[in-house]
Amino acid sequence: MSMTVRMMGRRFRVAPLAQGLFFAATGLWPILHLRSFEAVTGPKVDRWLVKTIGGLIAVVGATLVVGSGPAARRRWAGGPTPAERALRVLGIGAAAALAMADVVYVARRRIAPVYLADAVAEAGIITGWIAEDARR
Repeated sequence: MSMTVRMMGRRFRVAPLAQGLFFAATGLWPILHLRSFEAVTGPKVDRWLVKTIGGLIAVVGATLVVGSGPAARRRWAGGPTPAERALRVLGIGAAAALAMADVVYVARRRIAPVYLADAVAEAGIITGWIAEDARR
């Protein structure tokens, strides 16, 4: 059985909810306060691109939060619903893509080493999805 948490009287799956909240926060950060984002991650040349990617990450996060709720878990034939499978692909795929970009571009010295902390967080997110699947 998947791990769930109660919020405001509703049950949410933990892996997509946690990842969704993390992505929403980190995606909105450069949009809402670019100065503090750059203080941690280093100065950026293309600020419009940072904000655009931040917006996309926030939208992925919002999708994961919505998809973690009770309506997305309704089953018709006993197995995972198409929405659950799509949510898993979105969650794991987005985390893997961001982790790979972090590792590759830190190694190429294009981004600051602080991004390796994000790669570790993304690996934790993927591990959470795998652990949740194993419990099912």
